[in-house]
Amino acid sequence: MRNNLFILSGPSGSGKNTVYDGVAALIPEIAQTVSVTTRPPREGEVDGVDYYFVSVKEFERKIRNDELVEFVKYGDHYYGTLRSEIERLKKAGKIVVLIIEVRGALNVKRVFPEAESIFILPPSMDVLRQRIENRGQNSVEETEKRLRIAEQELLQKGFYDHCVINDDLDVCVNEVADIIRKGVQ
Repeated sequence: MRNNLFILSGPSGSGKNTVYDGVAALIPEIAQTVSVTTRPPREGEVDGVDYYFVSVKEFERKIRNDELVEFVKYGDHYYGTLRSEIERLKKAGKIVVLIIEVRGALNVKRVFPEAESIFILPPSMDVLRQRIENRGQNSVEETEKRLRIAEQELLQKGFYDHCVINDDLDVCVNEVADIIRKGVQ
């Protein structure tokens, strides 16, 4: 049976979403799950497209009702993957990609051991800092917090099926696309 569930994760600023966008241009049958979060939307983000934005009370209700296959508290906000999102995309015949943080990825592997996991590595901590700072969305304190979390997340790379360094975006995208193509054969 072919695998149609992949996890793409890595530290904040590693380029997970940018890599996914490149892979989606090469493999049109892949589809990304929409995560649910308690953080407020960033400028330009759309509810139900970028994330499902919910209150802490609603998120905790979803936890109690076992609607999430994984969830984490990252920084000051909850993030999770809805079971219904995975089911919806699988029923549509899509290759499902979960773009999630490291702790969530490890939880998904426990629930779906057949899922193939891909860790996106930054070329260095200096480059990671620069990427996070260039976003212009975080305070100095939030940037430092994200970098401390990233250092811990990098220690988890050995639990992944594949590690790909995002130094040259085109090379990284092609490596990830090759992993997915081989995984669905």
